[in-house]
Amino acid sequence: MTAESYNMVPTNAADGRPKSSSSSSSLEADGKVGLKPKISLLNGVTIIVGSIIGSGIFISPKGVLENAGSVGASLIIWVACGLFSMIGAYCYAELGTSIMKSGADYAYIFEAYGPFLAFLRLWVECMIVRPCSQAIVALTFAYYVVEPLFPDCEQPDIAVRLLAVVCILILTFVNCYDVKWATRVQDVFTYAKLLALALIIITGAVQLFRGETENFQDPFEFTETNIAKASLAFYSGLFAYNGWNYLNFVIEELQDPVKNCPKAIWISISLVTFVYTFTNVAYFTTISRSEVLSGAAVAVMFAQRLYKMAWVIMPIFVSLSTFGGVNGILFTSSRLFYVGAREGHMPHVLCMVQIKRLTPMPACLFMGLLSLVYLTSSNMYALINYVSFVNWLAIGLSVTVLIYFRWKRPNMERPIKVALIWPILYCLMSVVLVVLPIYSSPTETGMGCLIIATGIPVYLVFIYWENKPKTVTDFVERVTVGIQKLLLCVPEEATKKE
Repeated sequence: MTAESYNMVPTNAADGRPKSSSSSSSLEADGKVGLKPKISLLNGVTIIVGSIIGSGIFISPKGVLENAGSVGASLIIWVACGLFSMIGAYCYAELGTSIMKSGADYAYIFEAYGPFLAFLRLWVECMIVRPCSQAIVALTFAYYVVEPLFPDCEQPDIAVRLLAVVCILILTFVNCYDVKWATRVQDVFTYAKLLALALIIITGAVQLFRGETENFQDPFEFTETNIAKASLAFYSGLFAYNGWNYLNFVIEELQDPVKNCPKAIWISISLVTFVYTFTNVAYFTTISRSEVLSGAAVAVMFAQRLYKMAWVIMPIFVSLSTFGGVNGILFTSSRLFYVGAREGHMPHVLCMVQIKRLTPMPACLFMGLLSLVYLTSSNMYALINYVSFVNWLAIGLSVTVLIYFRWKRPNMERPIKVALIWPILYCLMSVVLVVLPIYSSPTETGMGCLIIATGIPVYLVFIYWENKPKTVTDFVERVTVGIQKLLLCVPEEATKKE
């Protein structure tokens, strides 16, 4: 099989030229196949908001309150975490518009520090964090769909897992079929979760006007004075904001990124900070501090007390929120696989585009199948906990790229240029966020480091070792071409044959 097989394009038998297609034309006028900029500003906002807001704000804001100690301190933490996320996103706006590559921190680390560190980031994110997260969010979706059917007993595990499988399969199909379909799903389900939170906030405002302020009488009572423990509240809050950098994973598909990237960031994080803060205020008008600390699903409890028979709408809204979350993870993660393959860090077939749908179909299918594999495991949560600090390590390292390139590439084109105080401040805080788990959870952090280290032999064998035996390369080529034929996919920017 020759190298030209990788660029196979269906042809008309008569003249050998590529077949034309319908309105969803796979081959553009320029004769190139690739991912097109179909993501609008509104789509960008819903990708960020839909990725940040998951099930956590509905289920329990326990982590922040438990470590902050008091109601007042917890609300301050929610605002502070939003502001900190805004600083990070502001730095990413410069990175995303000056290094115009999808893949976010993977792409930035690769550009500045080389392939080895970038691969380790890609290895942990693609093989553990993203598929595990998608499986967990899909299980949460299934749990809340099934909950109204079993209000007084535990949901059957097999039913929950099968429904999670259906959720992943449906969204994998949507993402394989059309980018527009995927962004519309993200739009609709982001609106649904914002509607649910707006309902909670409005109900909380009514409660305040009715004088339900008992939990705010002494808002800073029980405030934690131990700085180490109080900092854990900040850590928990930042996890709730995780996802603010997801638009950078698909920056190449964003329309007019120089204008729309910063706009989407400002709109999204301002909106999420407002929603998170006032949703917590609403909860405290009805639910006491001790009840929140009990770990109850606060949104459901809130609805049961105030909406009476209509309380079932809240589990429905939570399931809608998590369904959109699964879509957001799948959409952005498939692009991470895609970019990694394009750089030679993953199988080449994962950076190919379906010629009719113009979607990264192999990457979407691989992400969906890997998530299904993790659904069979009972240790997904442990894996996520083991590598949680890696997220802050990678983001902090990415922000150092901004500082590094100010020194090494002073004349680099920067449509957006942030004041250096912000990346420096963010990097210093990131050091704290990386060191904190080492101090508070040394065993889990040690396991996380071992998981990262598993990427080293993989890198040496599959990436660094270039002169592999011909039997191995021939086998890989046959598998690649077989998948190409099955899925009708070609490398990005494959040109028409003349």
